[in-house]
Amino acid sequence: MSGTAPGASSAPCRFAHYFVICGIEPDSGLEADELTGENFDQSPLRRNFKSKVLAHYPQNVEWNPFDQDAVNMLCMPKGLSFRTQADNRDPQFHSFIITREDGSRTYGFVLTFYEEVTCKQICTAMQTLYQMHNAEQYSSVCASSSCSMDSLASSSDEGDATSLSKLHRYDTYDISKDTLYVSKSICLITPLPFTQACKRYLTQFYTAITSQQPPPLPLESYIYNILYEVPLPPPGRSLKFYGVYDSIICQRPGPHELPLLDFSLRELFEQLGLDHIIQLFTCVLLEMQILLYSQDCQRLMTVADCITALLFPFQWQHVYVPILPASLIHFLDAPVPYLMGLQSKEGTDRSKLELPQEANLCFVDIDNHFIELPEDFPQFPNQLGLVREIAEVLLEFGISSPGSQRDSENSTKLKNLVLDELVNDKKNGNIPSNTINMFELLKGNETIARLQALAKRTGVVVETMEIGSPTVNDEKDSKLWFRKEEMQDYKLNVQIREIFANHFTVMFAEYESFIIHSAHDLESWLTNREQMQNFDKASFLSDQPEPYLPFLSHFIETQMFATFIDNKIMSQWEEKDPLLKVFDSRLEKMRLYNVRAPSLWSPLYQKCSILKESAQAVEQRLAKIDHTAIHPHLLDMKIGQGKYEQGFLPKLQSDVLSSGPTNNNRWASRNSTTQRRKDRVRQHSEHLGLDSDLREKYMQEARSLGKNLRQPKLSDLSPAVIAQTNWKFVEGLLKECRMKTKRMLVDKMGNEAVELGHGEVNITGLEENTLIASLCDLLERIWSHGLQVKQGKSALWSHLHQYQEWEKKQEQIIESPVAAGAERRRSDTAMSLPLLRVSLVQDMRHIQNMSEIKTDVGRARAWIRLSLEKKLLSQHLKQLLCYQGLTKKLYKRYAFLRCEDEKEQFLFHLLSLNAVDYFCFTNVFTTIIIPYRSMIIPIKKLSNAITTSNLWICVSGELGDSGVMQIPKNSLEMTFECQNLGKLTTVQIGHDNSGLLANWLVDCVMVRNEITGHTYRFPCGRWLGKGVDDGSLERILIGELLTFVSEDDLGKQSRTPPQQKSPTMTRRLSLPSLGGKSLTKPNAGQIQEGIGEAVNNIVKHFHKPEKERGNLTVLLCGEYGLVSALEQVFHHGFKSSRIFQKNIFIWDFIESAVAYFETTDQIGTEGDSLLRLSAYKTLCHYVNAINTAPRNIGKDGKFQLLVCLGTRDRLLPQWISALAECPTITRMYEETALLRDHIVANSLIRVLQILEEFNITLESSLAKGIGI
Repeated sequence: MSGTAPGASSAPCRFAHYFVICGIEPDSGLEADELTGENFDQSPLRRNFKSKVLAHYPQNVEWNPFDQDAVNMLCMPKGLSFRTQADNRDPQFHSFIITREDGSRTYGFVLTFYEEVTCKQICTAMQTLYQMHNAEQYSSVCASSSCSMDSLASSSDEGDATSLSKLHRYDTYDISKDTLYVSKSICLITPLPFTQACKRYLTQFYTAITSQQPPPLPLESYIYNILYEVPLPPPGRSLKFYGVYDSIICQRPGPHELPLLDFSLRELFEQLGLDHIIQLFTCVLLEMQILLYSQDCQRLMTVADCITALLFPFQWQHVYVPILPASLIHFLDAPVPYLMGLQSKEGTDRSKLELPQEANLCFVDIDNHFIELPEDFPQFPNQLGLVREIAEVLLEFGISSPGSQRDSENSTKLKNLVLDELVNDKKNGNIPSNTINMFELLKGNETIARLQALAKRTGVVVETMEIGSPTVNDEKDSKLWFRKEEMQDYKLNVQIREIFANHFTVMFAEYESFIIHSAHDLESWLTNREQMQNFDKASFLSDQPEPYLPFLSHFIETQMFATFIDNKIMSQWEEKDPLLKVFDSRLEKMRLYNVRAPSLWSPLYQKCSILKESAQAVEQRLAKIDHTAIHPHLLDMKIGQGKYEQGFLPKLQSDVLSSGPTNNNRWASRNSTTQRRKDRVRQHSEHLGLDSDLREKYMQEARSLGKNLRQPKLSDLSPAVIAQTNWKFVEGLLKECRMKTKRMLVDKMGNEAVELGHGEVNITGLEENTLIASLCDLLERIWSHGLQVKQGKSALWSHLHQYQEWEKKQEQIIESPVAAGAERRRSDTAMSLPLLRVSLVQDMRHIQNMSEIKTDVGRARAWIRLSLEKKLLSQHLKQLLCYQGLTKKLYKRYAFLRCEDEKEQFLFHLLSLNAVDYFCFTNVFTTIIIPYRSMIIPIKKLSNAITTSNLWICVSGELGDSGVMQIPKNSLEMTFECQNLGKLTTVQIGHDNSGLLANWLVDCVMVRNEITGHTYRFPCGRWLGKGVDDGSLERILIGELLTFVSEDDLGKQSRTPPQQKSPTMTRRLSLPSLGGKSLTKPNAGQIQEGIGEAVNNIVKHFHKPEKERGNLTVLLCGEYGLVSALEQVFHHGFKSSRIFQKNIFIWDFIESAVAYFETTDQIGTEGDSLLRLSAYKTLCHYVNAINTAPRNIGKDGKFQLLVCLGTRDRLLPQWISALAECPTITRMYEETALLRDHIVANSLIRVLQILEEFNITLESSLAKGIGI
């Protein structure tokens, strides 16, 4: 590039930076554009050829270096095209955007028209191409007809013959008869997207070229004026400048308004419809891969820029190419979030478009009003209210979206709603004095609709009908400097954007309260950015309503939200980001008027209250012009050059256009803000220079994919650059994997550390589910990178399926090291469950048997979740990639999966996830049928190996129970299938006491999930049988999840240590075992500590979010639960456990007390209070109900049931008080017993009263058969 041209220093203030001309260079002739991927079977007039930048003025601008290759590709995305006089040659307008690697943007506005070809060499070349093409077509038709005479009558051959005849009739070129035209583009490149102004300027310029009369001034005067003499309008001001024939108005929002958007939201809603726009908007917010598809480049640009403008206060942070040139279609292979637009070929449809991966793709076919969404798509928060408010505005502006006829009912309702508002506007139904278009109110009328369509086709303009006070002539004279249609579009743009901005303002009104400020200065914050948590996500989500959590939990993990929070933190030390400044000013305004934004979970949707004011601000700015630019004028140029010729763009005098005026004092007098703008830019650049090292580190470390992956480079398509880009993708994927696995580990380990203090088994939170879904998305993108040929929507499942087919063909199945000897599922007990075979293919079969999953993407995600839960994800993927022949067949050399070092690091990061326990499969697929295997293990040394009675078992989990199942005679093991029970909690086991050897001492029950491999142990250590122990024929056992580690696996893979119920309990307390005696008697202090710990664990349980609570049954009936702690209290000071060789249990004391209370109740005592009498009655009622229940539970089981029911019904403290005051206690307890100490008893009662605050729901297995 040449040096900076004179006058370039004023470029930041200029309306336009470059004027560009693209077209054909006669000297180079016709050159086929192979990069566009066109089919050479097409006729030459339908092929595309290489275009070139013919001229651009000035040569270079310091602030915006000219990128010739990128501008050429985007001005003519499909290259040159040719037409004849028989073809449509209407000019076409489109815009484009160039996003640099640092995120800055430059806008281009292009008018493409057709100019007659005067070069005979090009005409002759086109004639030759047609002769060759026709010869090939004729020979192919003859060859097909000679194969079979019958085939001539077939429909396909008729189609070929018809297409050939059409080709000769409409798509031919004869140099002697036809006039050949070639496309040419004129383009303005600007720093801001003044779409409408640029379109009007280029349209007038084109009119000057094609007009019969030459323009008033040479074309150079108008180009020079727009480049060097038209400034940018200052913020909050409007500007009038001049085209060739008419004046042109543009305006710029003020510093506290929403950023400039000059693309029409009207076109967006008319093309896609409201529902599809909300869906697309949600996908963009969740940073999915977005692909727009249309024949019209301007539609691609309009949809892309409009949808990103609605993101305020957030910004799209990833690849953004609204118009992807055909030569860069390989960028669709990028394994990163992107928003790209692809120009479709005429006559092609979605089915013919091959995309590298679609697992997380949102495909938008603009022309056909169709959108294809990814799976697991969450709904946008408060979507119904948002849609209703937008629909009202659209109705007011008379906009009908695609499919409006299908939604006629909703449309009618909305129209009635608008009319109701007109009646109830406190003006007695009077219509205001401003202009109202009556056709907007009659939009649903079919006759009016047909008349409007007819008028549009014939070019008739339907005037608006004004109702109200007559307008003054001054308004007609001034014409508002603007056409009414454009004014309406401006007002619509502002109102729609204000609705979305208001929605985000309400949604994140308190976002500052959740920001974590962990650094005192910018340098330390930038240095430790990756290790810091800047936003309290868990607290934020806990404040949100449950229906909105699926969306919000994903959104707060996006890069755009992270950048928003980062910008807020960095604003402590530097100037605020412009969007953040506007957003915070709105929140401050809310607080200033003491109007707190209602929370998102408010039942009433809060409408935007500033719609009219915002529209009026734009209207006033356009009605009163603030600045007027210099008129185009004659230049000091040679006369006679560039002679005007109708229909041709003359050769321009480059020496006049390459440099601007030497003195710009006139600008300073017209616009006093120009110098201040320069100073701000200079200060900003100096600030960037001072902190460049820190900022580079921040950009590299803080963003998940790194700075260089945000935008593809359009100007260099050499193999070396493409290879470098692919390598950056590989590095980015590896880094993302490292960060995601680290985040999952830190989050999970943090939860487990808290759980250990709570006595919980595990926590499955919404945030964890979001992270796992994000991991699934990452794996899909890794498996999609560098695919040779796409097969199915899920690249991972396709690879797995082909591996499965390959294994079937092998004579001997190659098993993984773990599968060969499945000792990792080995028990340390004498008896154990059979070994569980571990196999990648076997896990695939489990997924394939799940009828609930219908798609390959769903199967892949289910397989990932299952492998992660089994701690086999890294091992399975390593086994999958060991078959290198298949990998080489499926993937190109540059693919991530063929980079050995990165692949090994990737598997190592996944291996680290084995350090924690996940239930991401069990907790998600809750309705599937799962096979379980159970085994009863007796204590053979003290009992029989098997009982003669009829055994039964019932397994319960967090999601349900299996029902009572009979165990086969003379068997200790059984397999059963039932709907997913979730994490197992209890097992009920019992028998009917039949046979000679009925009494049976059971050590434990083992139950295993045959899909996930999770094995639970339910300790018992008690007798089943009459006349032994407490005489129980059935027992409720509390389970614990076992973690098996084989000797070979030690040192190879990290495992989660065995989970403990409550490590914070410093001493283990022994419960009375067989015969009712304690092996070691705890002292009074230990017993009181145990009660406090048990109650504290239950309190902590209810203070967690509902979805993150563990198993309450463990806290009530587990080893260190409430029942166990109360047993210690009742056993303390209990007199000899044997009287006349008969076991005495706590239940015997309770029955004695109940007998006393019933006698007392019959006699009646005046001194007893009503509360005390109520306690007596309820205790007697509950004890009698338990004794008469149709269950064969023993005395310890009855005490457990009484404690659980009393806790549920908030009666337990009253009962403890009544039992402590019962005279029976003096007969059965020693004087030193805790229950006889009034101070200790009252303290115990106060502790138990804490539980009355919570609604406790018992597991069905605990209270089964009790009719209370």
